[in-house]
Formats: sequence, structure tokens, C-alpha cells
Amino acid sequence: MDNPLDIEIEDMDGKKTTLREIGEDSTDTWVVVNVASACGFTRQYAGLQELSVKEGVTVVGFPCNQFGAQEPGSHEEICEFTESKFGVDFPLMAKVEVKGAGATPLFENLSKAQDAGGYEGDIRWNFAKFVIDSDGSVIRFSSRDEPEDLL
Repeated sequence: MDNPLDIEIEDMDGKKTTLREIGEDSTDTWVVVNVASACGFTRQYAGLQELSVKEGVTVVGFPCNQFGAQEPGSHEEICEFTESKFGVDFPLMAKVEVKGAGATPLFENLSKAQDAGGYEGDIRWNFAKFVIDSDGSVIRFSSRDEPEDLL
């Protein structure tokens, strides 16, 4: 499995970057999550924001509209909603697909990690979470796992 920190991703402006570049030298732990604004788990944005201000932690959200069409908005609408409702200021990347033939390389990679129950494979729902350390080791969490329980 390639190191997920070095897989190219696209930011909201269409610029290529990597998780490592986003985290810069100050990050030891990255939390990657596929997010949606109209999901029962949307409330987790608050916990993700709390994680994002911890020293050494970088949270990166990837809007995805694949599950129940729960993220239909534009990037501007998504950012406005998350900032006004949850105070989100961690990076939200370009909207992506996280499963199936159109899955981005990052989520193809992350899908190979097993969760605590032994599940490996396609992302099952919004707010699947992945904790990645600087050597590229991945710990997978489900949508039901709360952000405050990750670290």
C-alpha cells in the first residue's frame, strides 16, 4: 500500500496537493473523513473541528455526494454551511467519489485498511474516518465512531 500522505489530491480551487503538504512539518497525525452536509452524522463536524485544533493534528474533509445525495451543494455552499453551523476552519477538499469505479486514488488506498471489526473495502457511508500517522500507517473508523474517540 502506497503512503496515503503522498497521494495527489485536489483542493477546492483545483490545485494538486497532498495530505503531507497540507499538514506541513507541524503534523504528526492526519484525520481524513468523507463528509456530507445533510447526513445524520453531520453533527460530527463539531468534534472534527475540536480535533483540528489539537497540536500535531490536521483534519481534512472530503465532501462526497455518493450516499443518499447528502452533499449536493457547491464548494461555496458547503464551506458557508460548515463554517456558520460548526465553526469549521479545517481544509475541505474538492468533492470526490470515495467508492466504486470513480473513487479517487486516496480513498482507493484508504479502503484497504481494516477497521476494528475487520471490515476492509468500500466506504460504507458518510463520515468514515481514517487516522494516518507520519509513516503512512492507517487506522480506520466507521461513521458511528465519534471524532472524540479517534485520538
